[in-house]
Amino acid sequence: MKKYSEMSTEELLALKSELDRKYEEVKAQGLSLDMSRGKPAADQLDLSMGMMKVLADADLKCETGVDCRNYGVMDGIPEAKRLLGAMSEVEPENIIIYGNSSLNVMFDTVARSMTHGVMGNTPWCKLDKVKFLCPVPGYDRHFRITEYFGIEMINVPMLPTGPDMDMVEKLVSEDASIKGIWCVPKYSNPQGITYSEETVKRFARLKPAAPDFRIYWDNAYSIHHLYDDNQDFLIEILGECEAAGNPDMVYKFTSTSKVSFPGSGIAAVAASKANLDDFRRYMQVQTIGHDKLNQLRHVRFFKDLDGLHEHMRKHADLLRPKFEMVVDTLERELGGLGIGEWTKPHGGYFISFDSMEGCAKAIVKKAKEAGVVMTGAGATFPYGKDPKDSNIRIAPSFPTVEELEKAAEIFVLCVKLASVEKLLEA
Repeated sequence: MKKYSEMSTEELLALKSELDRKYEEVKAQGLSLDMSRGKPAADQLDLSMGMMKVLADADLKCETGVDCRNYGVMDGIPEAKRLLGAMSEVEPENIIIYGNSSLNVMFDTVARSMTHGVMGNTPWCKLDKVKFLCPVPGYDRHFRITEYFGIEMINVPMLPTGPDMDMVEKLVSEDASIKGIWCVPKYSNPQGITYSEETVKRFARLKPAAPDFRIYWDNAYSIHHLYDDNQDFLIEILGECEAAGNPDMVYKFTSTSKVSFPGSGIAAVAASKANLDDFRRYMQVQTIGHDKLNQLRHVRFFKDLDGLHEHMRKHADLLRPKFEMVVDTLERELGGLGIGEWTKPHGGYFISFDSMEGCAKAIVKKAKEAGVVMTGAGATFPYGKDPKDSNIRIAPSFPTVEELEKAAEIFVLCVKLASVEKLLEA
């Protein structure tokens, strides 16, 4: 198959004419398809409906005898700590159970650092400059938190092994105004990359200039495999940090949002004793306790880590055909044309697509006009500014397979059309 860049102007014009015809046909269908966010589909949510019944006519006390309908137990019932601790690969004493959203906990953590500082250090709001490192492409909601607080964000390129650690090590060691780094270390959003063992060990051995530097380790997809026999492995960061003499350097966030019910799951933070004590000091003022009935509901439904893994296999059975269909469509329609590259993740919720430079916004715009809503081009970069205008996040989970098949066909058509137009401009 001939690369677009090797085509003559006449060939490109003829191709554009054919693509324009197909595009107008698609637009005339008046479709409305959504590939914009990584939301579980209804059949995935149905998998957890049994959770709504486990507390009916049941003893509503946790194992220590506390009535979960009442106030108390600020940092999580013991059985929830065991369950989320196992999911996070830490002991129960190294985890705090929160409410329904890990993103909310991350926002609160940055807010508290701004107003009250980290473990006795100067509040960030009293400093001239505060900076965060942002592996790119990355998770747009992370970037929106730091942007909201006026924190300067610095792009760090993602490599197949994780963030560019040469750059991370240099910046962190030289600049005390760098207070943190956003990380999605397993099946990253949007590329589906899992940090290598060496990358995690280099994180643990960082020598930050700032004593209050923290790694915001958002392990959102820790058990979200697509395959039983082809899973990525991520080494545990807290143990590595402790072994490297940096026990306090990491906050490890997790939740069951895409395990049970998004918006009605349970979130948690794993960290060192010193960090958790720092968290508890503000929690004593903020809350008398999170939703213990929801914690109890999750424990009684999943029971243990084996129960979580078995549940996630059911999710994988629903997600895997969607991911494979999108990747197959990309390979069949765009392979060898030289107008795009894409990831083939083993888990998580996204496929990352890189178009020719300067084409992403045009592709997303054309897709929208043809009835397919996608995450905005640039969203995977701080401030929504992709310097190459090339990265697009594909979210296959929410549409049905039939809808997704149609959406994928429209997407590749828009990639082809935008690429031809870009080459004809040159």
